[in-house]
Amino acid sequence: MIALALCVSLASSPSSLGNPALDAAIARELPRTVEIRRRIHEHPELGEREVETAKLVAARLRELGLVVREGVAKTGVVGVLTGGQPGGCAAWRADMDALPVVEQTALPFKSTKKELWDGKEVGVMHACGHDVHTAVALGVAAVLADPAVRKDLRGTVVFLFQPAEESLPDPGLHGAARMIAEGALADPAPAAVFGLHCGPQLEVGTIGVRAGGALAAADQIRITVVGKQTHGAQPELGIDPIVVASHIVLALENIPAREIDARETLVLTIGKIEAGNRFNIIPERAELLGTLRTHDPKVQARAHERIREIAEGTAKTFGATAEVEIREFTPVTWNDPALLARTRPALELALGKANVIDDKPVMGAEDFAFYGAKAPGLFFFLGVAPKGKAPPGQLHTPTFDPDEGCIEVGLRAATGILTSDPAARPR
Repeated sequence: MIALALCVSLASSPSSLGNPALDAAIARELPRTVEIRRRIHEHPELGEREVETAKLVAARLRELGLVVREGVAKTGVVGVLTGGQPGGCAAWRADMDALPVVEQTALPFKSTKKELWDGKEVGVMHACGHDVHTAVALGVAAVLADPAVRKDLRGTVVFLFQPAEESLPDPGLHGAARMIAEGALADPAPAAVFGLHCGPQLEVGTIGVRAGGALAAADQIRITVVGKQTHGAQPELGIDPIVVASHIVLALENIPAREIDARETLVLTIGKIEAGNRFNIIPERAELLGTLRTHDPKVQARAHERIREIAEGTAKTFGATAEVEIREFTPVTWNDPALLARTRPALELALGKANVIDDKPVMGAEDFAFYGAKAPGLFFFLGVAPKGKAPPGQLHTPTFDPDEGCIEVGLRAATGILTSDPAARPR
């Protein structure tokens, strides 16, 4: 049984989508959707290991009468629902993978799971809300598959349950890029792709959406400094890569501080420095690992250029060398302005005009961007903070605990879009 306190009603939102069949289907599916979210949360799986989650998803979609394809991008699932009326095709995407994080919430369904990840045993947790994303998408599929709703549904909806949205340690195609490469957007090809993400900065009952660049492009920066190994007591006989690496870190701070227009968005973070294996040895190598986040391709290209110049030039000053590798993970997540303009009335009807908030650019990244490069895309943030209370921990932290009232909001927003969006209909 689901505690009423967790099923927050939208007191500040309309009580109806203007469609009694939709309202009834949402009310019926909400408890089951919350139950599915809890089950997924308690049994999280890391990227491309979402075997049990994929089984749950595929079984539920088949139960609802969708055409199902499994094993896309290793553990992904694609479900196709055809409406009772002629129309175009829209896609709804949900990511299924968890993170290598030890959960520190007090939830009765908290994760205690551990797995090997990159050679180490780690805790596993849905610290980014993908359990909510997956459950909401299944709930939406159930609502749209209801006979009373489906008979009036225009066109086709493709549900994309994607693995490995979080980056994996090994190179190659993963997540959205691999889903696309393996035909997830083909037969049928959607005219628009939609998705959502938990937003702890927003209260339950609201969503945040932005036209244009919504989330940043994400690059991984790896800088390998090579010096000369020597005894720690005789530094003059070697070249200390740790000292060189330290100077590189400080010099890189000049890029956002003094070299990029302050009106542009850019974050450059060095998150890892690794060197040496003993207290009295100056090692030969040091490695820096970091991330660059940008919203403008010109700013991104300029930052790439300056990272290389600064790292190589600083190393040369000290008699060392630096090799710079920049791996582009995801492009900018671009919300098609015309698609948002056509979709916004449906969102405002579902949630109330005041609850559809114009959001600021986010420096986090999303591989949803790859879908948006193939078809007009719209990606929004779902408020998960309890009303009038502090956020439930931040994304990617052990205490992240979204208020389950967000699930009803997600169901209303998604079904509102998919039953009324002009991009999913013939023009």
